Amino acid sequence: MKKMKLFLVLVLALLMVPFGVYADEGDKKEVNVYFFKGEGCGFCAAGLEWFDELDDKYDDMYELHEYETWYDEKNANLMNAVAKARGETVSGVPYIIVGNQSWNGFDESIGKEILDKIKEEYKAEERYDVMDYVDESVLVKEPAKDDSIADDIAVTVLLLVVVAGVGLGIYALRKSN
Repeated sequence: MKKMKLFLVLVLALLMVPFGVYADEGDKKEVNVYFFKGEGCGFCAAGLEWFDELDDKYDDMYELHEYETWYDEKNANLMNAVAKARGETVSGVPYIIVGNQSWNGFDESIGKEILDKIKEEYKAEERYDVMDYVDESVLVKEPAKDDSIADDIAVTVLLLVVVAGVGLGIYALRKSN
């Protein structure tokens, strides 16, 4: 009987593990920031440096999507499609979009506006994402993140631990009888 109680405690403990791993899935998703740039553009470099220097407390609020447009025709077409979807004409790079707002060029005052918009979008219940309104034929597919592979491995390991725990419990029960 003592082994049966131990087995039940072990199985319950193992079943609780997956809930701890996915406890943060309810957290808010990052705000998409689209940054169209030109290789060698000083204003673009200043904007990217500004993003790099943002405090760590803002890193979880946004995801920066960079597109080089001077030497990559697909990215240039995407930038023009984004501008068209927004009813705008791009006058140069960087062309930065956060939610329903965009900026051409970059300086410190624009940086403050961008950060304020990221915070606003992050808190919003519903978000505007310009890519939802762009012709899909011009979309540049980004490579999948490595995070999904790590998540798959973690889930597989957890399942193996649960199966092994159940197997050991069954073995212990049979051994005690």
